[in-house]
Amino acid sequence: MILKRTPLYQMHIEAGAKMVEYAGFEMPVTYPDGITAEHKAVREAVGVFDVSHMGEFEVTGPDRNAFVQRVTCNDVGALKPGQAQYSAILTDQGTFVDDCLVYRFEDKLMLVVNAANLTKDWETIVEQKGGANVRLRDISDETALIAVQGPKAEALLAQLTTMGVAMIPYYHFSQGKVAGVQCFLSRTGYTGEDGFEIYCRAEDAETLWHGLVGAGRGAPCGLGARDTLRLEAGLPLYGNDIDDTITPYEAGLNFIVKLDKGAPFTGLNALKKQKLEGIKRARGVPGRAAGRCRAQRHHHADRQRGDRDDLFARRAGQAGDEVRDRHTGQAGRGGGCRDAVRPPPHQEVTCASGSSRSQIWGPWARGPTPPVTRFSTGRWRAVTTS
Repeated sequence: MILKRTPLYQMHIEAGAKMVEYAGFEMPVTYPDGITAEHKAVREAVGVFDVSHMGEFEVTGPDRNAFVQRVTCNDVGALKPGQAQYSAILTDQGTFVDDCLVYRFEDKLMLVVNAANLTKDWETIVEQKGGANVRLRDISDETALIAVQGPKAEALLAQLTTMGVAMIPYYHFSQGKVAGVQCFLSRTGYTGEDGFEIYCRAEDAETLWHGLVGAGRGAPCGLGARDTLRLEAGLPLYGNDIDDTITPYEAGLNFIVKLDKGAPFTGLNALKKQKLEGIKRARGVPGRAAGRCRAQRHHHADRQRGDRDDLFARRAGQAGDEVRDRHTGQAGRGGGCRDAVRPPPHQEVTCASGSSRSQIWGPWARGPTPPVTRFSTGRWRAVTTS
């Protein structure tokens, strides 16, 4: 099989990245400094990821909102232009075809899907078009996507754009130029840290990469660190934690299912029945229990966004202090915090991890609050109970 390459392939080769096959692409799994250093860069400073392998579908036309309501399970009607939403495309049985992001613009919607599922997702969506007055376009090959993640991501981007990045709330986006490149900038990510995802034309990707990566800027990061970071934050990966045999309820992703959004969607009847009868099994990211906590910590989330259900509200997740990269087998240091609670804005993190059990507490949890070591940085860390 001939592997595809992202527009940034040559940048990875010049940086000495180890390239591997992933979802039909040649992708960087790690750079010379290693997965542990890349993981640390994202947790403490800023890391930059090439995720241009992801798929993007554009939906235009008078029926665009109603159509995407039908093919996804979250409530597109709750979105205003400039907002994004975590959602899923489902089968008639209510199981995952794929999880996705939905972006709402003034004149269109865009769905971002997993590269490994691109063909299946496209076919599933096209099959449901029927008589809807919409135009569907697969713009994956002409779109590049770069993720800038970490507590210093905002400061880095503020130097490269006139857009007010500090004023972009969580799961919102803005359009403008970054490093001279026309793009749209979304406050989203897949690491559990504050950060942004930047969409631009494929031919502009190298210019943007040069502006973001280098001494005094961001560290290049590969798929290995992306996996350890998302595991530590308890974020699901299709094929590992969710697939076409599991429903959002079974995965603990209840918050993306809106049964009462006022429009039927694929899988609705199956999910209604499952909710009525109760969940008979639970799967998903290791360490995530039925209760929900805030794995994403960005302080804009509670202050500037009213719809809390659209946040990544989930159980943080990897037992022990070591997270092992599934691509290379290389070990990196994880947070060791099985359960954590995202603090309210400007308050301290309280999380605990014990040898035999873990528990969560805070404004979204129940139970007593044991003595803990507290960190005022707002980052996810393992802490010691007394």
